[in-house]
Amino acid sequence: MDLVGLYLAHAVWWWVGVAAVLLAVEVATGTGYLLWPAGSAGVVAILTLAGVGSAGWDFVLFAGLTIATTYAGRRWLRRPEQVGPDINDPHHRLVGRHGAAVAAFDRGQGRVFVDGKEWAAEVEGDAALVEGDRIEVARVLDGGRLQVRPASRG
Repeated sequence: MDLVGLYLAHAVWWWVGVAAVLLAVEVATGTGYLLWPAGSAGVVAILTLAGVGSAGWDFVLFAGLTIATTYAGRRWLRRPEQVGPDINDPHHRLVGRHGAAVAAFDRGQGRVFVDGKEWAAEVEGDAALVEGDRIEVARVLDGGRLQVRPASRG
């Protein structure tokens, strides 16, 4: 019997293949949805190798294990809730940074130079800013706009 025939003759290799394919798709997508079925297929492969069950029951075992492990994984292994802003978001790191007004603000709107870039901005309150005034970023608004205030002296 050739090598392919040997693999096709034993159900354990089918389950190893199913587990490998599911795990590869999980690694490629990173969704977390296929991790539990991949593990269940691996367990069925081990049980099939040990001689537990028979043809047909391995599918029932796979289905039951997939349901149980998916439920348990979603119930007890939840992702941690995000406490603050995303640390990879560069916009929120601008809060508290200092910069300068690029030109005089007109009706509270203007442009500022902060962290090596020019940003659209609006001034906090009714402060008047002219070109070159030092500013501090108060917060990041929608659309990549900054809300700024005159920088405190000192």
